[in-house]
Amino acid sequence: MAFSKKNSPVNPFLKWAGGKSQILGELESRFPKELAGSRSIDDYFGSAGRRISKYVEPFIGGGALYFLVNSKYRPDECYISDVNEELVLCYRVVKESPDSLADILREYEGEYLKLDEEKRQEFYYNIRSSYNQKKEGFSYSSVNSSAVERAASLIFLNRTCFNGLYRVNGSGGFNVPFGRYKNPHIAIEDSIYSASEILENTEIQCRDFEEAGRLADDETFFYFDPPYRPINKTSQFNNYAKDGFSDDDQRRLAEFFRFCDSKSAKVMLSNSDPKNTNPDDDFFDSLYEDFNIKRVPAKRRINSKGSGRGEINEIVVTNY
Repeated sequence: MAFSKKNSPVNPFLKWAGGKSQILGELESRFPKELAGSRSIDDYFGSAGRRISKYVEPFIGGGALYFLVNSKYRPDECYISDVNEELVLCYRVVKESPDSLADILREYEGEYLKLDEEKRQEFYYNIRSSYNQKKEGFSYSSVNSSAVERAASLIFLNRTCFNGLYRVNGSGGFNVPFGRYKNPHIAIEDSIYSASEILENTEIQCRDFEEAGRLADDETFFYFDPPYRPINKTSQFNNYAKDGFSDDDQRRLAEFFRFCDSKSAKVMLSNSDPKNTNPDDDFFDSLYEDFNIKRVPAKRRINSKGSGRGEINEIVVTNY
């Protein structure tokens, strides 16, 4: 690899519903000062106090904020995780086998783009069917040739499916329909190579968010971006893993937020704002009443009706 993206902006290699690309500025403006100054010379001589040396993101998704933090601020160690084993495998393949992954994606793009729409649709559903069939009994423990092929299939589906969604059914099967894009960019070599280099200092795990508790101390910055709580029936979209993410899970996360705070870690969380549709819904205001809650504007990405895609608020919670 002849790429060097450290300290340069790096874009996510996956499209992801609820991704943070559109509100990165709002989130960055709320970073703890210990992170923003973590590379200043004063920190090394102790005059600026203790700096952030670890970044932890237990719901990695598309990773927009992770890539910003790790490319711009370069903490010593990063830890990313998710319960979605397909997503975690894809990150590990990008980190460990970017060349092989890029080769397969170039082949996919070459085959796909020369087809008419009917043949593209057939090609898409063949890849999706094979991807779902091979899930049963698949080993996610190592990055081998099968893992690279599976990650390539996921990226292909992500680049060619409807709206670039990731959604699974109750059995864990990918079920997003075909997307009618005229010229999708499938062989995303630059994104893969730059992400691979940025991931060098990063531990990638498939695990529940609570397992990151061992990392909580006064040199750690946590960012929580869980599956958003639906604000209405048409925005019900948290099927990133077959078990979903319930209100009880949201409450469990709030307790974990408090645990990290008790360990003097810096913590930021984002979620939907139920007050967009019900001014009396204090779900998150009650859960995080002891912390700082701000509301920031964001554009709705997923809605069953085009007229429902407009500006709404999201919440950002911090303990500092």
